[in-house]
Amino acid sequence: MLKLLKYLYLTPRFFYVMAALSVLFLFSYWWEWLFGIVWIMVLVFAVFIILEIIMVFSKNGLEGERILPEKFSNSDNNPVSLLLINKYPFNIEVGIIDELPIQFQKRDFFRSISIAGKNKNTFQYEVRPVERGEYIFGNLNCYVSSVIGLVRKRYTFNKEQLVKVYPSFIQMKKYDFLAIDNRLSHYGLKKIRRIGHTMEFEQIKEYVVGDDLRTVNWKATGKHARLMVNQYQDEKMQPVYSIIDSSRVMKMPFNGLKLLDYALNSALAFSNIALKKNDKVGLVDFSNKAGNFLPAQAKKTYLNNILESLYNIDTKFLDADYGVLQALVKRKITHRSLLMLYTNFEHISALHRQLPYLQAIAKKHVLVVIFFENTELKTLSNSEAKNLSEIVDQTIAQQFELDKKLMVRELQQRGIQTILTAPEDLTVNTINKYLEIKARGIL
Repeated sequence: MLKLLKYLYLTPRFFYVMAALSVLFLFSYWWEWLFGIVWIMVLVFAVFIILEIIMVFSKNGLEGERILPEKFSNSDNNPVSLLLINKYPFNIEVGIIDELPIQFQKRDFFRSISIAGKNKNTFQYEVRPVERGEYIFGNLNCYVSSVIGLVRKRYTFNKEQLVKVYPSFIQMKKYDFLAIDNRLSHYGLKKIRRIGHTMEFEQIKEYVVGDDLRTVNWKATGKHARLMVNQYQDEKMQPVYSIIDSSRVMKMPFNGLKLLDYALNSALAFSNIALKKNDKVGLVDFSNKAGNFLPAQAKKTYLNNILESLYNIDTKFLDADYGVLQALVKRKITHRSLLMLYTNFEHISALHRQLPYLQAIAKKHVLVVIFFENTELKTLSNSEAKNLSEIVDQTIAQQFELDKKLMVRELQQRGIQTILTAPEDLTVNTINKYLEIKARGIL
């Protein structure tokens, strides 16, 4: 009996019928002939309750399972599948309450589905995490009732399941597919006109219309008695590093996602593209001290190492020490490399403090400083001011926006490549810059 009470739940329909019977009992105070009829209805009601209890508690008639992917992709919609198998010979209504991880702060998850007798049903819902880390799903609670719909039996499945949230590998795969399919421009990636050609020789071939006449090989032409040209290819196996600033400036959120996570998502997608271009990719992170360092390699499986390292990077509540970064680069990156530095400067004075270190790094390497537009301030500066307070706020916002443009100019004057981008456009702009540098043969 105690076990039955533990799993027995009353439905809203039960309380609606109880309320209706109570009202009829009240009316029977004035119409005595109604009193006996209401008691008959109460007995019928009790019979239906007992009948449904026997129907749903006679056997374990439901099997359920929550099917989770091996890992979630940060800032993307990730599917969660629920499989329910009805072993009862009759149709059932199932109310589902899934206990979502605490990070989602969602306590009102409820779904209701119908399943035919001796049948199964599968449905999906999506979750969008905005933090990396371990997410623990609790119980999958299913409340089964028959067509009568007065009582429910609770079933509990998947007591506890853990899934890790990694930087956005969905975004990485999207750009990977587009790169192979040569449709990068559909997502804002530009086709860069090649300036001249790279100097990595591939082969000598016969001239065809459209070949660059400057590549004619006269010695081979004389030998074969027909016009021959040298064919070149993109330089390969060039070292490319993503450098992640994990200091407090990267903790600023936009659309629920920290700047650091935008940077990690971009670094993963960019590293994958660089590997597809046969370059070597590496990873560095730093704040007030050096963090992870992965030397540049060209193995396709190396992307898994980068993914695991990106998963473990977190912001610190400390200022970045660019002297530490310069020393690390000087000591460990001995060959000329492309360094994509993900950071943020909100004020031009912050940039001036770090300029000597950035210039020292840029002397030996191709340095690209990537920092962010404050899209909220940009919206404010473009809005219409209606009173004095709003005019002051707009003026301050425009000053911050001007500071960002001055930072770009100062960096470029010192021979440092820059990307100033909105957080949501970071990946596209980063890949564009990489393709531009490859096309221009700067590295």
